[in-house]
Amino acid sequence: MNNKDLDILLQQLKEEIRNTEVVDEKGVELLHGLEGDIHRLLERSESQPATDSLQQSLSHFEITHPKLTAMISKVLETLSNAGI
Repeated sequence: MNNKDLDILLQQLKEEIRNTEVVDEKGVELLHGLEGDIHRLLERSESQPATDSLQQSLSHFEITHPKLTAMISKVLETLSNAGI
């Protein structure tokens, strides 16, 4: 997957985050952190993405937001395949 494809995937994740309704404080905190991570990845201002926060969000939303977790999982897989 090239940078353009990753950018598209990150934009899709960003849109999914905007459409996600969260009822708990930890979820809100995780989504805000993800938005910051996505912004840094899109701007390429972070050499090593915060995969820990992506993984933490994946675990938190796994049952309640399956579409969001599918997107996060795809981003993690893409970053892993890219050696990041």
